Amino acid sequence: MDTSTRLLIFLDVIERGSFAKAAQHRNIDRSVISKQISKLEEELSVRLLNRTTRSFSLTAAGAEMVKKAQQLRKLLSETHLLAENYHTEPKGLLRITSSTIIGRRYVQPVINEFQKRFPQVEIELRLEDRLVDIVGEGYDLAFRVGEPKDSSLIARKIARNRLIILATSQFISTFGEPKSMADLSTLPAASYASEGLRFTGISYLNDNNELSEVPIKSIYRSNDGELLITKVLSDTAFCTVPAFLVDQEIINGLLTPLMTHVTLIDYAALYAVYPHRDLPVRTRLFFDAMREYIGKDVPIWEKNIPNFDSLYGFKPDIKLPLF
Repeated sequence: MDTSTRLLIFLDVIERGSFAKAAQHRNIDRSVISKQISKLEEELSVRLLNRTTRSFSLTAAGAEMVKKAQQLRKLLSETHLLAENYHTEPKGLLRITSSTIIGRRYVQPVINEFQKRFPQVEIELRLEDRLVDIVGEGYDLAFRVGEPKDSSLIARKIARNRLIILATSQFISTFGEPKSMADLSTLPAASYASEGLRFTGISYLNDNNELSEVPIKSIYRSNDGELLITKVLSDTAFCTVPAFLVDQEIINGLLTPLMTHVTLIDYAALYAVYPHRDLPVRTRLFFDAMREYIGKDVPIWEKNIPNFDSLYGFKPDIKLPLF
């Protein structure tokens, strides 16, 4: 390995917080990471890390080298981008990350068609419901629900993401059809819950056009949206979920929208997120293909909900980001 490669390994260790995590990311043994850091220190004739058996800390020189390594990574990225944009046909590796259900339902079909058109592009898709560090983990493109808080990233809206309240006809027969949001709050609900987000109430506009929220009586919680739908199909709970979770259940008569006269607040939109404005050709083409597949005006998932544009007091300019 040369000095530049060792500098990037050193940067990996610092950004990931441990030798083990850096080794896992690079798919090499931890001892290799340690050896290369030691060689870098020998080459530079300066100590970069103060190490103990369980932890490490940066020296003053190490902190300066982190800055240089970050500059090196950016320079190499820009160099590769410049070269790639001279290719007549996109090629190389495209690394994408997405939430699980968005990846399975909406990203993977685009990948399949994209690689038929551009067989020289390799694609790596990582499905993660956690918030991925796009820059630190080396991803070219991410698809996220909600605009990122990191102002250094570029975010472009792909599609709106409305909410829908769902139950089965058997559930309605058993518990009665709610006539008001107060009625709904007394019924058993299935709700989303994860480490970073917990759905505890339904936001809506009341009769005075004021933002209100009614709590839900959650009897089942999961961090998997498809499991929430499965729970509702058991006739034991209703759910309030983003429209992208709906497949053919409404069209096939398995699920029924509830409280459609109420004006619900939109869920956070779907965004494409990437680290640089100047995208490589392969990334830009994939972004365009994704936007075309989902739909520039009406998202593809809304086609699974008959008359959705007339339900829940639809107003596209009302949004309430939840995360």
